[in-house]
Amino acid sequence: MADSRQKLSLCTRFVLSTAVLGAIAFAVRSAARRRRRTDFNGKTVLISGASRGLGLELARGFADEGADLVLLARDMNTLAESAKELKRYGVKVDIFAVDVANRDQVHDTVFSLLANGRNIDVLVNNAGTIQVGPVENMELEDYQSAMDVHFWGPLYLMQEIIPHMTARRQGRIVNIASIGGKVAVPHLLPYAASKFALVGLSEGMRAELLKNGIYVTTVCPGLMRTGSHLNAYFKGQHKKEYALFAIANASPLLSTRSETAAQQIIQACRYGRAEIIITPQARLLRLANSLFPNFVADSFGLINLVLPTALQGDGNIPKLGSDSRSPIAPSVLTAPADRAANRNNELRSEEVPRNNGAPRHVINETGPHPVCICTHPTHFVGRCRNEVSPPEHMCADCMENHFHRADDPAI
Repeated sequence: MADSRQKLSLCTRFVLSTAVLGAIAFAVRSAARRRRRTDFNGKTVLISGASRGLGLELARGFADEGADLVLLARDMNTLAESAKELKRYGVKVDIFAVDVANRDQVHDTVFSLLANGRNIDVLVNNAGTIQVGPVENMELEDYQSAMDVHFWGPLYLMQEIIPHMTARRQGRIVNIASIGGKVAVPHLLPYAASKFALVGLSEGMRAELLKNGIYVTTVCPGLMRTGSHLNAYFKGQHKKEYALFAIANASPLLSTRSETAAQQIIQACRYGRAEIIITPQARLLRLANSLFPNFVADSFGLINLVLPTALQGDGNIPKLGSDSRSPIAPSVLTAPADRAANRNNELRSEEVPRNNGAPRHVINETGPHPVCICTHPTHFVGRCRNEVSPPEHMCADCMENHFHRADDPAI
């Protein structure tokens, strides 16, 4: 009986001790989270690769919180279109045509900003490139290009901006890597190798810069519906590679909305998190690879057997996704990603809606179909198919066809 009471007493003390330690750990974590929290209103956020896709989504999110923006991208025309939209949030928007792989361009741009008295409170390294295809069709230039954009570009920007942040004893850096930087998947070898490099760089910077009040966040998204499939490069059997890539990116079962991803990234930056992996599928893949690396590697080897085989000759020539379309891409299977391309400035200039409110042909669930270009975020009982912010822009046709209807739920 005494032994039983003694065992019960030991068990009770263990449970109570565990509960107390858990409560203390939770309190410490909550206090640290509150201390690290930052407000973006009035801050300056520099985003690379900001003219379209996830970069544009992030710019919208930061602008919505009152942050001034410095946007970098290679194409000034696309940047200008994005800036026109973002200025409607009432924030300052500066744009610079910069190739982040060019160290001199990066230096000159950042030097000019700082020399003019601008602070850079947040740096988001988002610029990216994607090469899809079998390893037999990849050449040394593909690996160099990926490393230039995903590793050297972020490093050049950090090298220029970190001294400025260190002098102020504060700053946030967000490096957009990928689940491909945690687990290498077939037919994305240059991309995966460069993203692995970025993950290592970002995690190392995190450890070294904490003492300076700089919080570095490594972001590893899974598949996202940004519309970037149109501007990815495909090698080998281009049309097959593009169809598989576009369908996977469009599937709600495998991917997440770009708006959702952007908000999660902004929240991670706000609280100075060390890492965020976006989508449950990506988190599951990372966990499986950590626990069963041999099984995952062998599984990808089997998957690779059913992917499109290499194609010599023309297969070594990279082609844009927009030049690799086929009867099944675009189709109903790629519709969610195709709509995201419209929202996120991923379309070619000739495919972009005209500003006079006239109908245009777009790809949607039913194939090419004339629809109006109203940008109100509501779908108007399914009649308006383009869901783009900000909501102020209504075409004249929509004002007539929808807003004058008393039964329209958008009124």
